Amino acid sequence: MAEIKNPNQQGAGGGQDSRTILVFAGLFILIFFGLQYYKGKKAPEQPTTTQQQAQSSSSTSPASSAPAEGAAMMMMTAAPSAGTVSAASESQSVIENELYRITFTNRGAQVKSWVLKKYTDDEGRPLDLVNHEAAAKFGYPLSLYAYDANLRGKLASGLYVPSATGSIAEPGSLSFDYSAGGLTVHKTFSFDSTYVIHATVTVTQNGAPVTTLLSWPSGFGDQSTLPQYASGMLDLSQSGKDDQLPAKKVVGNDTLHGPFDYAGISDLYFATVFLPDTPSDATVVSLHNSLAIPRNRKKPDPNVTDSASVLGAAIGDNSGQINTRIFAGPKSLDVLGSIHTTSGLNLEKVVNFGWWGIIAKPLFLFLRFLHEHVVPNWGWAILLLTIILNLAMLPTRLQMMKSSLKMQRIQPQMDDIKAKYAKYKTTDPRKQDMQKEIFDLQKREGVNMFGGCLPMLIQWPLLFGFYRMLSNVIELRHAHWLWLPDLASPDPWHILPIFVIVSMFLTQFLTPSPGMDPAQQKMMAFTMPAVFGFMMWNFGSGLSLYWACSNFIGVAQQMVMNRTSLGREIREIAIRRAAKKNGKIINARR
Repeated sequence: MAEIKNPNQQGAGGGQDSRTILVFAGLFILIFFGLQYYKGKKAPEQPTTTQQQAQSSSSTSPASSAPAEGAAMMMMTAAPSAGTVSAASESQSVIENELYRITFTNRGAQVKSWVLKKYTDDEGRPLDLVNHEAAAKFGYPLSLYAYDANLRGKLASGLYVPSATGSIAEPGSLSFDYSAGGLTVHKTFSFDSTYVIHATVTVTQNGAPVTTLLSWPSGFGDQSTLPQYASGMLDLSQSGKDDQLPAKKVVGNDTLHGPFDYAGISDLYFATVFLPDTPSDATVVSLHNSLAIPRNRKKPDPNVTDSASVLGAAIGDNSGQINTRIFAGPKSLDVLGSIHTTSGLNLEKVVNFGWWGIIAKPLFLFLRFLHEHVVPNWGWAILLLTIILNLAMLPTRLQMMKSSLKMQRIQPQMDDIKAKYAKYKTTDPRKQDMQKEIFDLQKREGVNMFGGCLPMLIQWPLLFGFYRMLSNVIELRHAHWLWLPDLASPDPWHILPIFVIVSMFLTQFLTPSPGMDPAQQKMMAFTMPAVFGFMMWNFGSGLSLYWACSNFIGVAQQMVMNRTSLGREIREIAIRRAAKKNGKIINARR
């Protein structure tokens, strides 16, 4: 067969601290909005081939399973030839355990419903992994993909003979057979008490193997908005190297040659992954279609729609027979860590923490520990983790104040040095001598010009880590806390973003900045809180909860530190410098 294809640091000059803050803030905002841009950017439309589906009304399923031989005899049509195997009518078979309830139809021997019992949709109903709108156009889960559209249509519309109908408890298996015009198909699905099932598929034409692939072609049932569709990924692992392709990089109907340890698709919270029994022989076809969805789900207008990217994947085998395990379920680290490929790899990397995984994953493991052993609520666990992290960072705040005080003590000497070189242009080589004198002075007095940036250098990576963690862990999906119905979604009352704005303003107001220009200080006190508050307006409320709580803890710590001898000395220096500067301005005006 043919192969299948703190804003507090003083710098060298009087405004160096503010410039440092602005640089950090600019980088922060740029990265934050950059992440959102690439996450929400709509994928370009790809050329697609619509799978033909011939559907008819389903017959009522009996309450219990029928024996395999009896079902085959009852549903076999009067055969026009000895090689014809086809059912007389459409029927359903239900596979069920404590985790899921899968409904197969014998039309195409494919899945019509895949309900995860432990998860709900946005309406509070049991979550169906099948995206019915997309599946009606592009194909249902576990349908067969063929390069030839006519063959694909026959495989999807044929009435297969099931080995059993009605409900089937685990452990067990379900087989489907179909034969007509020389085309013969056999599909067997085995299942147990986990999220993983096993599939065996053979397709022949006049006895010769036919190139077909087992597919999950139409995304997931929790996808209904453009951001949810945009979170789709094609997940691949080749020879132990994991990779995730966003929707905009996935080419429709593209053949990818193995070996593959696993391959599949995922969105933010759920995944379907094929784990072939023989990775070296596996071949994958990436599927990418476009679906028009209403821009406003509550008031849908057929004239106002967006084009959403619907991802899918299909797996085949060069031997002509498909043997693969299939995981379809939540992107929970515990669940994914328990599923291994034939080479021993697990599926944990399907959870996409990105560059910040080195911070995000340990944060989540600590958060999960607090939730399991201290407080059984994710919102309170976030607050407890925030308190612990801020207490751990308290020494860096003290170091920042000490560094700021040292800088203010030598500020008059730094001003004298700058005054000595003020007559030279910026391009004059003697300006380098000024910088050297300032550097030598700082070194002699034990001043580290970057010491005040330490809290910022620690806190902002933590914020990014929290952002990646809270945006990707399924445990926070639909997690309640006080007035918040979902810690993974924005605050519906916008209370937390307002708290972020107020807490950032108080932080700027209470933090001493002796060398900062008044105009820049005003900008930092009003503009930055407004910018960050706006950013938090549409982010998950779990992130806003962390950021607001962290800011209020910082305000409390700053109020206490301002009452220490260290804080009083910094404030006195600030008052003297402000009075001196105002006096110079008054004299200049006279």
